[in-house]
Amino acid sequence: MSVEFAAHVIDQELVGRQMHEFARNLYPLCRSITGAGFRETLSRVSGHIPLQIHEVPTGTKVFDWNVPKEWNIRDAYVKNSMGERVIDFRESNLHVVSYSVPVRATLSLPELKKHLFTLPEHPDWIPYRTSYYQETWGFCLRHRDLLNMRDDLYEVCIDSSLEPGHLTYGEYYLPGSEGGEVLISCHACHPSLCNDNLSGMALVTFLAKHLSTRPRRYSYRFLFIPGTIGSITWLCLNESGVYRIRHGLVVACVGDRGKTTYKKSRQGDAEIDRAVAHVLKHSGQDYEIIDFFPYGYDERQYGSPGFDLPVGCLMRTPHGQYPQYHTSADDLDFVSPESLADSFKKYLAVLQVLENNRTYVNLNPKCEPQLGKRGLYRLMGGDRDTGFDQMAMLWVLNLSDGSHSLLDIADRSGYEFTMIGNAAKALREHQLLRLTEVESTGER
Repeated sequence: MSVEFAAHVIDQELVGRQMHEFARNLYPLCRSITGAGFRETLSRVSGHIPLQIHEVPTGTKVFDWNVPKEWNIRDAYVKNSMGERVIDFRESNLHVVSYSVPVRATLSLPELKKHLFTLPEHPDWIPYRTSYYQETWGFCLRHRDLLNMRDDLYEVCIDSSLEPGHLTYGEYYLPGSEGGEVLISCHACHPSLCNDNLSGMALVTFLAKHLSTRPRRYSYRFLFIPGTIGSITWLCLNESGVYRIRHGLVVACVGDRGKTTYKKSRQGDAEIDRAVAHVLKHSGQDYEIIDFFPYGYDERQYGSPGFDLPVGCLMRTPHGQYPQYHTSADDLDFVSPESLADSFKKYLAVLQVLENNRTYVNLNPKCEPQLGKRGLYRLMGGDRDTGFDQMAMLWVLNLSDGSHSLLDIADRSGYEFTMIGNAAKALREHQLLRLTEVESTGER
């Protein structure tokens, strides 16, 4: 049976606006790898999909790592001798180095500068910095504001806590009709950064919401985790079940106006790699496919040698390759509803390939079957609604020998997958194809 995830079943323009509005809703929250901001973010995601929330205690050993202390922040500022806030956490949560320890001190400007971070090349942008695994503190600010700070004594306050607590992550599971899972993972740990963080969360939320209304062959597991430590923790706690994962994608940087980029899984030629490549090839847009490398987002954890899961990263402009990356310029204007909608459409197209990629056996393999007497020529007779033509049908018949999947046939023939899938559906309905034994039992 064909499972329809096709983009035409939803209003792409509407979903783009909805995702952008959801990012706007999450934008003010001060997120980090643990803490109240992360929990509030998951709470707002739960307004759209029923997340299961997991809390993992500080100190829990997860492979070579330990779950860190929990960090929370209430306020932070630097005041000059006149009592004016020259750096104010309430103005931007990027002003404080994430995971800064509590501080109350009075410092001279030279002493304070040791803890200040700016971007001289972009004097109007605030950088984003972290100190997750080193107990220190700092402030980030616009370089032009640093230049305006006069020689003075400054009151420094970071009203934060770094104490035993929990690492939190959210999970949403949608069961399918057959065995095997598709893993969709995003990091939810950055503060007000729209493309690198919020775009991924918005897309995953609305993708899960859409798939919950559709029939599904595969089961889908959606993860909202803190970067690096979150995937390490999830893999450690769920090691016994990861064998079910057949395909996976890490979702990040999907809202900017750049071309779509796909980073292959560690395997390089997994079905997910081929499905994404096929969709991008037939998208009619510019794109780039890059090989796996052991840095970046959580695909490097899922693809570590002890797991080697087929998980790639489908994004637009890769992290670090746009100037706004990890700065205050990665804002709501940098991310567009149109780009979010386009990324959403491509994700659905990839999942449609995965859902419908089956392997068939031709039941009339000795020479071509007579298509006319079965009414198959009539189906193709200028009626474009069928979505396939004679050559697509002949390709499916010729290569359906039990060893070529529909994606294999699409790639070899040059046809778009949907046309090959529609031809296979018609042939099966006319008793000219059957699923292989492995396919028919759901074993893969």
